[in-house]
Amino acid sequence: MILTVDIYSRNTWWKIAFLVFCLIVGAFSLYLTDKLVTKLEEREKQQIEIYAESFKYMMTSEPNKDISFFFDKITKSNENNTIPTILKYGSGYLDSKNIELPKDLSSNERQVFLKGKLDEIILDDNVPIEVDAGFHKDYIYYGNSQLLNILRYYPLFQLLIVLIFGLAAYLFFDASRRSEQNRVWVGLAKETAHQLGTPLSSLTAWVEFFKTDPTYDQEIVKELEKDVQRLDVITTRFSNIGSIPVLKEEDVAETIQTFMSYLQKRISTKVSFSFVNELPLNTTIKLNKYLFEWVIENICKNAVDAMEGVGALKVVIKELKNSQIAIDISDTGKGIAKKNLSKIFNPGFSTKKRGWGLGLTLAKRIIENYHNGKLLVRNSEINKGTTFRILLGGVA
Repeated sequence: MILTVDIYSRNTWWKIAFLVFCLIVGAFSLYLTDKLVTKLEEREKQQIEIYAESFKYMMTSEPNKDISFFFDKITKSNENNTIPTILKYGSGYLDSKNIELPKDLSSNERQVFLKGKLDEIILDDNVPIEVDAGFHKDYIYYGNSQLLNILRYYPLFQLLIVLIFGLAAYLFFDASRRSEQNRVWVGLAKETAHQLGTPLSSLTAWVEFFKTDPTYDQEIVKELEKDVQRLDVITTRFSNIGSIPVLKEEDVAETIQTFMSYLQKRISTKVSFSFVNELPLNTTIKLNKYLFEWVIENICKNAVDAMEGVGALKVVIKELKNSQIAIDISDTGKGIAKKNLSKIFNPGFSTKKRGWGLGLTLAKRIIENYHNGKLLVRNSEINKGTTFRILLGGVA
């Protein structure tokens, strides 16, 4: 079973959640944009008001008229209340505007504090404004306002939002695609099990008939019975696909050895089998026997195909230091090209002319999704062979 969120079975919930997420992202972006636009509107209005006052003064006032009102209007403008500013007199004395000072500072401590702030302001790379008073020069250092900083980083913020939105959309539709694939797998498996049921019942009846007739070779009947039992196991496997598996304590070594004995009689006699069990006697682990045998079958049959019916197949079971069980299945086949190592578990990928590319994909999903284990290629060399490793959880 593919452990992804089934969007189709929870269709309404996911659609609503995704829609709410989109609305939150859009609303927040619009809110922030509106705040920035409002601040810019206020700034432009203040600039025009200052321009209007200066124009009015130029047109109506006497040359020697006191213009302190004009200075007050500029210094009290909203924008000028947000720009951190430090005035450095020719004597070196520092004064500040729009910089929050700690309370209860002495005069010397205040100067030290402002020198530190001046170093920070210089990092904004704004060229200080020189004020030439004739007999000395003062300098006005200023940093960036909060609005300017927001505008500077806003594109990055927008890009981040777009990336998050894109990622969410990708995950959503990827989950949808996987859910659709899962439904196809489940439907196909259930239909296959259903179609196998009728002929299997008939074959079982025929085997029982042959067993009661002494004219038939009973050894052949026994082998036929094993094949019918195998078909019954395959039917059970397909029935289990898409269902929550029932895991029971099973003797893992006995399970593998039993299957290999069955397989050995049904493949080329030029393939030698060897089985090495390094586990303590009667070691058990939680398995779904039908599905686990399917994994072993897929890997072993692929190994036989890779050897083209001639070679050696070896299975080694051992316990690792972390209490995991490792099952290594090795062959002496043609190996796997490096470029294909990352693809062999992908659905539909096969190097066989008539392969469907589903066996290893299914095996990986059974081990990793049903048994919380891991299936991987331990090593592979061209024309020397391949070793697949199955890792299963702690020993019982």
